Amino acid sequence: MQTSALPDLAHTDTKAMHWLATAAAMAAVVAAAGLLQPDASASASTPHRATAQRGASPVTAPDPARADFPLDCRGAGRTVAKQAPGDLDGDGRPETVAVVHCAAGSGTPPSGVYVLTQQSGAAPRIVATLVDPVQKMSVGEFAVRDGVVSATLLGYSSPAVPSCCPDEQEKVTWQWQNGAFVRSSQSQDPAGAGV
Repeated sequence: MQTSALPDLAHTDTKAMHWLATAAAMAAVVAAAGLLQPDASASASTPHRATAQRGASPVTAPDPARADFPLDCRGAGRTVAKQAPGDLDGDGRPETVAVVHCAAGSGTPPSGVYVLTQQSGAAPRIVATLVDPVQKMSVGEFAVRDGVVSATLLGYSSPAVPSCCPDEQEKVTWQWQNGAFVRSSQSQDPAGAGV
């Protein structure tokens, strides 16, 4: 038997500790590879998502104070009474829903409910009118949750009802479906019981 002229190398004499160290190193490599997997929701057809996930600045909802609403207030000014952001169409960019009416010293001016969107660097623009002020409605409760806009609309059964005291109310929701906002409603009496 011939002996080697090279010194005895540690890796040629395997012991239990050597195998444990090798197994730990392999586990660390596998775990690191798992963390570096590509995002399954990103693809070549969704560049805006990939950009947003790579650390681009977060997209903010449109500011209704910068929007131009189609209200004829005859110099009285406009009031954004309520607003709520939410991704209504599922594109990953938030919209803002705004309840707006003319500034009035007394009474209950009719409200408009508008959906705003905004492209990068541009002013907010109205993409949908959910309630038009010509309907002579005001808005009570209002929220945007999970892509659904909900509101309590207050109205009048006749022109004889004083504008301070709406005598009809309707709970409504809007949800984006097939390229449009679809409205669902439940009429209510003034006491709030379902009709």
